[in-house]
Amino acid sequence: MTPASSLAARIFLSRTLWICLLVVALASTLPLYVSGYILGLLTIAYYFGVFSMAWDLLFGFANEVNFGPTFLIGLGAYTAGILDNLYQPPILICLIAGALAAVTGGVVLALPALRVRGPYFGLTTLVAVLMLQNFVVVAAGLTGGEIGLTVPDVISIDDKVNYWIALGFMTVSGLILYGLARSPVGLILQASGQDAVQAGALGFNVTKHKLAAFIISAFFSGLAGALLVFYLGAASVGTFIDVTVGVQVIIGAVIGGRRTILGAVLGAVFLIGANEALRPLGDLSTFIVSAMALVVVLLFPSGLLGLLTRTKEAV
Repeated sequence: MTPASSLAARIFLSRTLWICLLVVALASTLPLYVSGYILGLLTIAYYFGVFSMAWDLLFGFANEVNFGPTFLIGLGAYTAGILDNLYQPPILICLIAGALAAVTGGVVLALPALRVRGPYFGLTTLVAVLMLQNFVVVAAGLTGGEIGLTVPDVISIDDKVNYWIALGFMTVSGLILYGLARSPVGLILQASGQDAVQAGALGFNVTKHKLAAFIISAFFSGLAGALLVFYLGAASVGTFIDVTVGVQVIIGAVIGGRRTILGAVLGAVFLIGANEALRPLGDLSTFIVSAMALVVVLLFPSGLLGLLTRTKEAV
């Protein structure tokens, strides 16, 4: 059996993968019997799930704490939005431009950032977010500034179509990222994250593999950001770049299950749903959701997905 076929067999024999695919199949039928309000919440949650999965690849496997996931998300969203606002090319061109902008920004950020370790890497990524925020405000004529940028085109005005697009994109992204995480590249990333010196001594190019992880994470983050801006019809700092948005992305990945990739979607859906359900409580809702997330992190280190799969195995 070749390494490729062995990897494919290992992935498709994964019980977790088949459970997730069953959930996706059931989720695809939701537009037939739930309201547009619920579909709208889930559509946003699915895009946040991609954000969290992309972040988990970098943190869960490469062990690099990126405190600035919204730098990549914001680059993708604003590039696609500005291009559409100025020239109205086909939406596909805007999506490609957004993904490429995020990848370019990811490379520019990663090359110097990967030369440092520990908290300095995280600090570098956080500073990048603040710089992007300031740029959006300063270049208000181009970006809309604090008011926000209106995007004239949308992919669809049908909430069911938008839901299926988000679900399909999340599913394909999850399959790719999950397969990558279970591939030899994922194993090398995991080894590099646990002990970079030893991985280097074994002949692995640690910097190259971590840079590749950063690029892949940037691609999916930027593309998801570009898709989301065409769903919302607008881009603003508070929606795409704000530090609190990045915190939501990170918490979603952690409570879903670090190093699981697919668990990040569960965490994102949980966060979006909990925030919306507790919205009548005002500012107290943020405290309650944060407390629930803290309980999950402390009591269930493997996250919600680890808890569910372990329960099924016990049965």
